[in-house]
Formats: sequence, C-alpha cells, structure tokens
Amino acid sequence: MKFGLRLRGGLLATLIMFGAPVVAPIGAAFVSSPALAQTVQSISVEGNRRVEVETIRSYFKAGPGGRLDQGAIDDGLKALIETGLFQDVKINRGAGGQIVVSVVENPVIGRIAFEGNKKIKDEQLTAEVQSKARGTFSRAMVQSDTLRIAEIYRRSGRYDVRVTPEVIEQPNNRVDLIFTIEEGAKTGVKSIDFVGNVAFSSYRLRDVIKTRESNLLSFLGSGDIYDPDRVEADRDLIRRFYLKNGFADVQVVAALTEYDPEKKGFNVTFKIEEGSQYRVGALDFRSSIPNFDPSSMRSFSRVNVGSLYNVESVEKSVEDMQIEASRRGYAFAVVRPGGDRNFEAHTVSVVFNIDEGPRTYIERINLRGNTRTRDYVIRREFDLSEGDAYNRALVDRAERRLKNLDYFKTVKITTEPGSSSDRVILVVDMEEKSTGDFSVSGGYSTTDGALAEVSISERNLLGRGLFAKASVTYGQYARGYSLSFVEPYLLDYRVALGLDLYQRQQLSNSYISYGTKTLGFSPRLGFSLREDLSLQLRYSIYRQEITLPSYLANCNNDPTSAAFNPSPAYAAANGISLASTNGLGCYNDGEASLPVRKELANGKTLTSALGYTLTYNTLDNNKNPTDGLLIDFRQDFAGVGGDVSYLKTAADGKYYAPLVSDIVGLVHLQGGVLTKMGKDLRMLDQFQMGPNLVRGFSPNGIGPRDLNPFGTQDALGGTKYWGASFELQMPFWFLPKEVGLKGAVYADAGGLYDYRGPTSWTVTNEVNAPGCIPSTVNPSSAGTCTGLVYDDSKVIRSSVGVGLIWQSPFGPLRFDYAVPLSKGKYDRTQEFRFGGGTSF
Repeated sequence: MKFGLRLRGGLLATLIMFGAPVVAPIGAAFVSSPALAQTVQSISVEGNRRVEVETIRSYFKAGPGGRLDQGAIDDGLKALIETGLFQDVKINRGAGGQIVVSVVENPVIGRIAFEGNKKIKDEQLTAEVQSKARGTFSRAMVQSDTLRIAEIYRRSGRYDVRVTPEVIEQPNNRVDLIFTIEEGAKTGVKSIDFVGNVAFSSYRLRDVIKTRESNLLSFLGSGDIYDPDRVEADRDLIRRFYLKNGFADVQVVAALTEYDPEKKGFNVTFKIEEGSQYRVGALDFRSSIPNFDPSSMRSFSRVNVGSLYNVESVEKSVEDMQIEASRRGYAFAVVRPGGDRNFEAHTVSVVFNIDEGPRTYIERINLRGNTRTRDYVIRREFDLSEGDAYNRALVDRAERRLKNLDYFKTVKITTEPGSSSDRVILVVDMEEKSTGDFSVSGGYSTTDGALAEVSISERNLLGRGLFAKASVTYGQYARGYSLSFVEPYLLDYRVALGLDLYQRQQLSNSYISYGTKTLGFSPRLGFSLREDLSLQLRYSIYRQEITLPSYLANCNNDPTSAAFNPSPAYAAANGISLASTNGLGCYNDGEASLPVRKELANGKTLTSALGYTLTYNTLDNNKNPTDGLLIDFRQDFAGVGGDVSYLKTAADGKYYAPLVSDIVGLVHLQGGVLTKMGKDLRMLDQFQMGPNLVRGFSPNGIGPRDLNPFGTQDALGGTKYWGASFELQMPFWFLPKEVGLKGAVYADAGGLYDYRGPTSWTVTNEVNAPGCIPSTVNPSSAGTCTGLVYDDSKVIRSSVGVGLIWQSPFGPLRFDYAVPLSKGKYDRTQEFRFGGGTSF
C-alpha cells in the first residue's frame, strides 16, 4: 500500500511526522531520591499548543504522599502516547531534577477529500472512516481508514482497488487528508462448483444459493459479486436444503474461494458430504407434564410415518405444538424433538418430548433501529407482550413475521437478562430500508398488444404499515387506472382490509368485435387461517358497458330514413333487391352478434356481487416453483342489488413435483360453473376461454360461437368449462444457470360449452333496435329480434406444444408454440403465443 506525504519541512519534518515516539533516556537521577521526590505539580510541559498543561499532567498518577515514582512516570508516558494526540512524547530531566515533558502535538485535520471514487459516493465513505474533519490526525487511524475503504470496495465486488492516503500540511499545524482511489474493475464470481453432490445436480444446487455466476446480464443485478458473508450464508442454505430432503447427516464441509488473476474473478467450490437419505420410521409423543395428554398433539404434527425426514417440518411441528400447549394453559411448556437413526434401514424415529420449561417472564420488549416505522407496527407482530410467559416459538414466529413485512434489511430478536433471574428482556434490532417503489413497466403480448404502465406504491405508508398504490395503464388494446389501499390490521385484529378502485377499457381487436368499459370498486377482507391456508372475502360493484363501431350495428329498416340500411330479412319481405342495397344491406360490412347488440341496447349495466376465495399454498417458491401444491377455490354471487344475478364457481389447482435430472412436472386442473339465479344471464357473464384453457387456440377461440355467415361470428362463451394440462419443465443444461432459461413440453385438454345467454329479445321499435333481424315487416311496430344460430358442441379441445420460459432481468417472459389435435368446427386457433413485461 502506498502512503504519500507532502510536507514543507524536508526530511526532518517527515521524521517528526511519522517517526515512532522517542523516549529520552532517563538518567540515574530519575531513580534516585531527588527524582522520586518529585510531585505532579513539579512537572513542566513543553511544546503543547491545544492540549492544556493540566490535562497532560493528569496522565501521571502520584503515589502515597503525592510523590511520583519511576512506575508512575512510565505509565504516564505510555498513556500519553496511547491518546493519539501526539506525534512524539519525550521525558527529560530539567534543572534541579525537575521532570520536563516535551510533546509534539498531532496536527488537526482541516478537511477530508476523496478522489477517483465513482462507484461509491463521498457521503458513504465519510461515514465509514474514523478520521474526521476538525479531528486529530493519527497515522495509525489513517492506515485503518485506508484498509476500511478498500474493504468497502471489495464488498461491492472490486478487489483490484488501490487506496493511497496523502497528507498536505497547512499553516497553524493543520493538514488536509486526501484518499486517492483507483477503483478497478468489478470482480465477480466466474464459476460455482460443487464436490461430493450425488443426489442433486450442480445445476439444481445453484438454484438454492444466492451467489450467482457472472454473465452478460450481470450488470442488472449484484448476485455475481463476490461476498464472503454471502458465500458463508450459502453454505447454510445448502445444508438446509439437504436436511429438508431427508439427508440428516449432511455436512457442507467447506466453501473454498480462489482468485483467478487471468479471469479476474473468483472460483467458488462447495465441498459436500451428503450421507444417506432417511425416512420417518416411527412417530411418538411423550409428556412429563402431569395431566397433559401428549397424543393430543398428533394433529399438529407435520411429520408423517413413511415420508422423507424433513427438518423444516419438524421445526414447524414444534412451533405449532408449543403454541397450542400455551393456548391450553401450559405457558411454559417446551417441545423438544428427538430422533434415533437406524443406519441400516435409513429411517429416523421421531419423538416429540413435551416438558415443563423454566418459568421465565418477559420484562420488556425493546425496539432498536426503527427510525421511521412506528413502534406499534412492530409490536403487533408479536403474539406476546410485557408480563407474558416467555415462549421461544412465539418469539421465532414474530421474527419471521417482521422479516416478511419487507420493511427492514435485517431483523434479529435476542434476549438479555432482566431485573431478576426469572425475567428476560427481548431486544429487537432492525435496520430499515426503503419501502417506496416507482416503476415504469412495458410489455407485449399476442392478446393485449403493446402495453405500458406507470405505478407508484408505498408498502409502509407514513410508517404505519399501510400499503398504497396508484397505477395507470395505456396499451394498444387495454387502458385504465387503479388505486389500491390496504390496512393489514383492521381494528388491531390480524385481518387485512383492502380497497380497490379501478377503471378498465378493453378495445375491439382481431379476437373480439366489441370493446368494454368497466368502472368498479371492491373492498375485501383477508384472513390467514394457517401458514398454508388463507381466506379472502370481497364485495364488488362495477358498471360495465359495451362499445361497438357504428358499422357493426347500423341496420335501419325505415325506408323514409336517410340512414335506411335494411337487414336481409326486411329486404326479402319487401321485395327489395339486395343489389340496390349494396349487396347485403346492413350485413354487407358485417354485423355484431345478437347478444352483443343486445348488450349495446341495454346500455350500462350494474353488477353487485359478494364473493370469497380459499387458497391452499405449499409451494416452495411462489415465483419459480419446483415442488408443492397451489389450490384456489372461489365463488361469486351477483344479485345483491344491481342488474344481474348469478352464482359463479371456479376451482384451479396446480401441483409441482421434482422428477429426475432437474426436470419438474406440473399437473394443472381447472373447472367452473355459472348458475342462473333469477335474472337472465348476459353474454358478458359467461366464461370466455382460449389459451388460458387449451394452448394453441386464440383468445375467445373456444366454445359456443355465433354462426351468422354475414356477421362477426363472435364467441358467446359458456356456463361450464374444464381443463387439464400436464407439463414438463426442464433446464437447458448447456447454458449457465444465471441465464434463467428453461424449456417446457406439454399436453392440454379442455372444453367450454352450455351457452345460456340471450338468443332473442323483444323491442318496441324495430327502427331503433341496433341491427335486429325483424320478425315483422312493419318497421314501426313491436317485434322480436331473432335469428341467433350458434354452435355449442361438447367436443374436447386438445393440443400439444413446446414452450420457452425465461426468468429474465426484464421480467418473466414465455413463448409457446402449440398444435391443436382436436377442435370444434368453428374454433379459432393461434399456434404461437408470447407474453411478458418488465419494471425498470
């Protein structure tokens, strides 16, 4: 490390500034009777400018009788040197044996500057160094600061950093301290290898850890930056992963890191000793607490005989049992799991021991580090408070909840001794982080076309734990805005209240001839019934209307009108030549289907509905699942006021399972039923299906369809649907894991049928009805719009296809190419489909 110095006094000044403290030889007089007779007040001080004489004398401690001995003089000398206030300290004997302390004070730092730093701001470096402006200059402190700055850069992935401190002398014993920094290039992780892994491939284990290999898109993230703390944390993640999958003896022996000067990066190697995979051989419950039935805890166990031994399941079982015991009045009950391995059978006998723990109470809960978040927002995540019995399971649950809030970078709950042996103090240490987001999103899909969204959100509004979001969407075929607000603790109960106000506009496109406008408001309540089970109750009220281009609803059977544009039926009944009406009259340019025109005639429709959703979720990762089950069951009852009434029921289930060689299997089942409840069903109430049910078909491409050869042949939807899909997702082993690409092959099947919407309606004035085929030739009289002929065959639609899934830095993207194997006669296909988006 280079240490630069600029002084105006030549070599002598340099020696004074950086020479070691010099202690002048203490003559024989110092140990003789006259020296020992000296007192603190007889010490004279030379060379001091800022430090007072009495301050320097105070470092010399007199013995009995107020006299100084040799030991006191030596101790005072050492103490003065250790203050860091002086460059040099000497002790000499003056006239008459007097002690003379000669000091050379360290300069005062006038200013501290950083040169060459581009990646890290001055403010951050100033906060990290110990040397401060207007503070005392210390060579040892400057060396420490130099190392600290270099360490900060290394933590950000720049191991080639060079830091050179320079000192510029100024008048009045002041200096300027300048750190010149050569940042160097970013030093990333060039390779991640695993040694000793047999049960799981290196590709799979790279998905477990946080460290990533450098690639072309690494500049968008920081996972490839070498961080020794993160590598050490990865060791624990690998161990936990193996323990979760039955490897009770696993050891991650070491994480070896080696710098490769040619690649200018690190090679990281994890050495693993897997051991054997165990299953649960037996399960037992024991209790030493009188009158406590241990078998009653069996229903709270997540461990089953014959299943893989899973440490996480054991830990969650312990937590659930301990909380349940506390609810039953056994506040100090402690559940301790035990296990006996059978090395030959590769089984573990799990025993849950329920014992009486120490009677310890919580004296206080101290919060540290929450400068913005209100105390009550943190305290409400605890299921215990001051004065309650100390329960480690509840404390661990509170810590997990605080981390899940995503308000803090770190959360750690520790205990300190209280005022007595049966009291403890809970200390919650937190480091807050930014909770506001501003995003600009863009994307494209074959359904909605180009799409852009601007949104602003805050997860911890005013430090009160409230969530608020506003977004505006503008696209080729979809536009609108939404406002959302969530109070996670309604009336101090663990019930989330959400409010949503939205306006959406769907424009006509190649898949539908009409557009829709929807303006709605929806309050909702969310309950967490269990860690894997949640319930949402909601009320929705929205106004909806259909929009149509004028040429799709322009029939006019009034010959006296300038807009006379007869329907084919009117022309035939009145002997009007179609040639005189441009061939087909109002159907020459196509006419929207009868149900669509009826919606147009009805105008704006108000829907008022109550509903709920029950969700069961055991996925290992919500964004990129490889194992677990996700089931949604939802019902909505429309008819609480409004213009429509129905009961809509839908279920959707996805099951993910790891197969072999990092291949993940997905089984997806879905179905729904729409039931009439009094009022007639609208076309807009029906289920509309396409690639969301069977890939290879266009949006609104499946199910009942208007067969009018002169019209737009709109999809009418249906009241019943079902779908089944099987998919295999596999990585591209020849590509780096960090690229985020994987492929899929799949087979889909499903059906949509049983249209129950309008097929005719009575009108009072045929002229004003938008495009009806009249049952009477008198345009002024009442009539009935008829003529809807539609296909509603119950044919099974099926397809097979391949897909490309990319978890890109630009957001999740998916490309699908599917070939229909069976379809309805009038279905519409779309073999290629693409969708995706991003936030930046």
